[in-house]
Amino acid sequence: MSWLRTALIAMPGPHLVAGDAVRARAADILRPAGALARLDELAAWMAEWQGTPAPTVERPAALIFAADHGVAAAGVSKYPIEVTGAMLAAFRAQQSTVTAFAAAAGATVHAVDVGVGRPTGDIRTEPALSPARFEDCVAAGRDAVDALDADLLVLGEMGIGNTTAAAAVAAALGDGDAEAWVGRGTGVDDEGLARKHAAVAAAVARIVGLTDPLEVLREVGGAELVAIAAAVMAARRRQLPVMLDGYVVTAAALPLAVAAHDALAHCQVGHCSAEPGHRRLVARLDKHPLLDLGMRLGEGSGAMAAVPLVRMACAGITQVPTFSEFFA
Repeated sequence: MSWLRTALIAMPGPHLVAGDAVRARAADILRPAGALARLDELAAWMAEWQGTPAPTVERPAALIFAADHGVAAAGVSKYPIEVTGAMLAAFRAQQSTVTAFAAAAGATVHAVDVGVGRPTGDIRTEPALSPARFEDCVAAGRDAVDALDADLLVLGEMGIGNTTAAAAVAAALGDGDAEAWVGRGTGVDDEGLARKHAAVAAAVARIVGLTDPLEVLREVGGAELVAIAAAVMAARRRQLPVMLDGYVVTAAALPLAVAAHDALAHCQVGHCSAEPGHRRLVARLDKHPLLDLGMRLGEGSGAMAAVPLVRMACAGITQVPTFSEFFA
């Protein structure tokens, strides 16, 4: 975990001067004061992380990390584990919901296999990942970000059973109440939900007393969750703004925020999903999702749906004159 720990210690901060310049422009822009307050602040956030008073979204890109989970054997999902591989193929063939959304948003999608056909350990009884495999997933997430040419990064995931892992991470780093963090995921029935509750409770009980957030992620997370956490930190090192997707992606980022309170300053939550645990999680992180449409697909689709909103926020600052300019 050496790279992740080092990245959490040496985090570049925002370009505050660029953000303040956008806020000053917003105060004099050709519309009623505060009329687009949330969007203007979004543009200021983009300016801070892009390092320019003229923020823009021209090269948005999504990374979708896919992996299988051993806990799926507990019957915690409505779908068989083989669906993960099928969806990975659909992403790569540009035949999925997120790739359709990305085409509409002018974004690219890159799907990264970090464990399809190689399930993690069953978190009820054993660690999800060995230390060596954890490091492999960290490297995959870091390298995927480093290879991108992007000015806004969307993070997504695919993995049958991964809302169970997300709930386990959230519960273990929260109040330990497994039931409060578990939702229906892909749409399990009442019996499936009971199995999911039991699986998360067992995973959390197995590591009770463990406080290191990165070790919690290794023990009860998953390969794609680890890769996502590494991608978040790789983006931070590049000062690349990030759109987090739903419950799984936000849960993957949680250990970073526990380790360093401002680790997610360069991240926005693109949307609030239908998972009850996601709403609790974004409240804990003091994040304010840009969209709240009851989506529960994953794939990065909700965060991708927010990309045009970010682009409009930037355009609303950079392409609209101020009163001073208009009446000059």
